[in-house]
Amino acid sequence: MVEVGDDAPDFTAPMADGDVNTLTLSDRLDDAPLVLAFFPAAFTSTCTTEMCTFRDRMANFEDVGATVFGISVDTPFALNEFREQNDLNFPLLSDTNREIVREYGVSMDFEKYGVEEVAKRAVFVVDGSGEVTYAWVSDDPGAEPDYEEVADAAETARA
Repeated sequence: MVEVGDDAPDFTAPMADGDVNTLTLSDRLDDAPLVLAFFPAAFTSTCTTEMCTFRDRMANFEDVGATVFGISVDTPFALNEFREQNDLNFPLLSDTNREIVREYGVSMDFEKYGVEEVAKRAVFVVDGSGEVTYAWVSDDPGAEPDYEEVADAAETARA
């Protein structure tokens, strides 16, 4: 698993932002701090709550110059619908090939539902040099991050 002090693994992924574009992490370091919020699946209760909480607290991240991205293994088309239905004001990244969740060490199976290799609920903050300055990973898909702690980490990463 990626830890604080590690270089953030670089990746290129489809980005659902109302359209479908492509994002390469290393190309966005000028927009740092970057908040990478991994979530298991769009349209599920806790994931919807989490992404809507990021939406509702976006001013906290904008105030410190942070850029937020949600990341799941859903298709970019499903993620665009999820964004629209929940009026999300930040892009979502599609990791259908599971490369990002593997690189960050946040892959898990939902054995109860027979679903393999989705993202654990996790948040990483990446600074402008590409270093991970904050990492939170939960083995409990029902847990949510401490949003104030994430905002504080983003503010610290800006310095």
